[in-house]
Amino acid sequence: MKTNRFVVLAIALALSPLATAQTTYKWIDKTTGRTVYSDQPPPPGAKIIETREGPAAGDEKQMPFAIRQAVQKYPVTLYTAANCTEVCANARALLNGRGVPFTEKLLKSEEEFAEAAKLMGNESFLPGLTVGTQRFPGFESGAWNNLLDLAGYPKTAPYGAKPSGVFAQ
Repeated sequence: MKTNRFVVLAIALALSPLATAQTTYKWIDKTTGRTVYSDQPPPPGAKIIETREGPAAGDEKQMPFAIRQAVQKYPVTLYTAANCTEVCANARALLNGRGVPFTEKLLKSEEEFAEAAKLMGNESFLPGLTVGTQRFPGFESGAWNNLLDLAGYPKTAPYGAKPSGVFAQ
């Protein structure tokens, strides 16, 4: 009897990610006037109220709530260049070690450097960090950690977190 419960539980846990990856439909049934929730599309002529897409089959698991809130309010951008090697690698490692989702802007032209230098308020700013509207030129782990703490980012990456760093053009 107990082994049957464990088998059923194991199967349910194995299939649970599949259940969250579906589209949900909400519509009003024209014959009864009732609101219907279903994973099947509504019949033709039904008044659709809402359609919600679940995560796609290949998507990463969703971020914890606190990180989603921080990303929404205080997005992080890392400014780097091709000639910035070791110190930029340390900056990336700090962000990835904390599990901070960030966009990396790789500066390639003189115009991009000038624009970023103006934003940072410093000519020698590489790597540069923005957290929401706050900016910090140069890499200083204590100052960067303080900015990230104030924005609500975790102090360490959640278990199983993958390195971030989406490149912006």
